[in-house]
Amino acid sequence: MAALVYFRKVSEDAALVRYAFGDDPDRFARHLTMDKGTRTSSSDDGRTDYAFLKASRKINALREERDQWPERGMSAS
Repeated sequence: MAALVYFRKVSEDAALVRYAFGDDPDRFARHLTMDKGTRTSSSDDGRTDYAFLKASRKINALREERDQWPERGMSAS
């Protein structure tokens, strides 16, 4: 079974980056907030499910690779 999650940056300040994410790139249903200092994330709806973990990990991986917070992206497995 394939799994896809798309994300795009919604806002960013000195401490936090907020992303919308979901399985449809035209209709993001959820949001996550990433702490820039600790690089930990929290789901705005409190659900720590596979889609949330997949988006969070991909965002962190791209941040590490590019040395900046990604504007948008996707993860497939």
